[in-house]
Amino acid sequence: MKRFIAAVALTVTVAACGISPQQEVAMGAEYSAQINQQLPIITDPEIHRYINVLGDSIARLADDRSLTWHFYVVDSKEVNAFAVPGGYIYINRGLIERTDNIAQLAGVLGHEIGHVTERHSVKQMEKSQQANIGVTLACVLTKVCNNELGQAAIQLGGGAVFAKFGRDDEREADQEGIKNTIRAGISPEGVPQMFAKLLEERRSRPAGVDAWFATHPMEEERIEDTKKIIATYDPLILQGLTMDSPNFQAFKARLMAMPPSPTPQPTG
Repeated sequence: MKRFIAAVALTVTVAACGISPQQEVAMGAEYSAQINQQLPIITDPEIHRYINVLGDSIARLADDRSLTWHFYVVDSKEVNAFAVPGGYIYINRGLIERTDNIAQLAGVLGHEIGHVTERHSVKQMEKSQQANIGVTLACVLTKVCNNELGQAAIQLGGGAVFAKFGRDDEREADQEGIKNTIRAGISPEGVPQMFAKLLEERRSRPAGVDAWFATHPMEEERIEDTKKIIATYDPLILQGLTMDSPNFQAFKARLMAMPPSPTPQPTG
């Protein structure tokens, strides 16, 4: 309870004064601790190691604030990913299992990293009214807004403190995702590829990707937009970038061999 009161006090204060990078990191650590208590985080050492090595290889070239980045795989069949201010990235197992190559996974990570580096959540919080932020923190730091674990990812990733980003923020995160993957030596072609896969699944089996589209507004135009951005880069540079790797395929095979994701259960 003391942590809750302190976090509310901190957030109400920064709502009026603006959120500094130090406050962003402190809030991110608080949010992440609560998220990790609510969501089924995969603790397998190899899964955890791989996602953090890959994520850090992208993030450390994308941000100059010396953030300590943390990447987590959530054991959920729902297709979703979300970013927490301060350098905390969550990606659901269901999304990873739909990727075909390292470029597609890196594109998702690069996009979520872009939300953090561009401080999209922080900017939304700074624009919010103090009362709204207080309610938001109640959702994040307690289970009052969550009925089941599956909904927690949606609440925390989109509908609660990290509200659904608008199209401008999504477009900017796409641009940053492409830039971030190229910096890491990975092909950006995975970005439009992943969008195409998700849009196709929405047409054929929409229930499987509802969580993603609830928090990531996306239409066919984003595929063309990202292709146009990629086309602005030197083709010689793009040709030398990694599209896939044996380590990624081993990581995905290990993930898919794990027991099925738990069925979300009511928490209260």
